[in-house]
Amino acid sequence: MRSLLLSFIVLSPTAVLFAEDPPALKLSKEEQAVVDLVNKEREKAKLTALAPSPKLMQAARDHAANMAKQMKMEHELDGKNVSDRVKALGYDYRAVGENIAFGQPMPSEVMRTWMNSKLHRENILRDNYTEIGVGMVLGRDGRPYWVQLFGTPLK
Repeated sequence: MRSLLLSFIVLSPTAVLFAEDPPALKLSKEEQAVVDLVNKEREKAKLTALAPSPKLMQAARDHAANMAKQMKMEHELDGKNVSDRVKALGYDYRAVGENIAFGQPMPSEVMRTWMNSKLHRENILRDNYTEIGVGMVLGRDGRPYWVQLFGTPLK
C-alpha cells in the first residue's frame, strides 16, 4: 500500500500583511543629525518639520554613493537629474528639490555651508516641502559626499 503525504501551509491574513509591511526606516547618526538640524532651522522660521521619506532617503543615499564612486559633485550624473532619480524609485511628487555638498566632515558643518548659501537655504526653508531624504557616503579619499532631498508627495 502506498502512502501519500500532503502538506498544507496556511497563512493567516495578519501574517500576509506582516510579510508585506516595509522594513522600518533606519537613519545613520549623520543622516539623523542633518534631519534634526534642518528641522531646527525650519522651527526658527516657524515652518513645519520635515518627515524622513523612505524613497527620498534611498534616492539621496544612491546619489551620494554615485557621486562618491565617480568623484564628482553634480546634480546631474549619468544623464539623470533629481526628478529622474526620485521618479525611478516611485516617488510621485508635487515639488522636489536637492542640495549637495562635498568635503564637510560633520553634519553641523555641511548644514552651516548650506545655510550660508542663498539657494541651498531657500530649499531648506521652502514652506511647500513636507518630506526629506539625506545621504552621506565617504569617497575613496575618506571625504564625505552629502545629498539632501526635499519633496511633497502627490497624495
